[in-house]
Amino acid sequence: MTFTNPVRHITFDAHAPYAVAEFWSHLTGYKLLDEPGDDEVLIDPEQPNVPGLLFIRVPEGKTVKNRVHLDIQPPHGTRDAEVERLAALGARIVSDRRVEDGRGWVVMADPEGNEFCVERGAEEIRPA
Repeated sequence: MTFTNPVRHITFDAHAPYAVAEFWSHLTGYKLLDEPGDDEVLIDPEQPNVPGLLFIRVPEGKTVKNRVHLDIQPPHGTRDAEVERLAALGARIVSDRRVEDGRGWVVMADPEGNEFCVERGAEEIRPA
């Protein structure tokens, strides 16, 4: 039996959908499909059974903590290098949950305040 993922998109509300989609496109490597000024902007992973991220223009701002968030695991490099890279793209650290033994994560927010967590990189948690 072949599994088909029923989740087509994960949708974010945004004031500036293109700008936020551009940030997430850099974060994920997904292809940016729409144009500046569009009210709906999709970034596409271009892989079967993997949902795209859709950013839709809304008038209201974010006022409370996300009820759902994405956990990001860098496929290459370290969590700390990824945190630095994302900060350079416009993310900010909300809460640093790293611990001395190297475990933990960093809660970050995209340019419009949507939280996500950056976990240790895949290379950091593989057995030596």
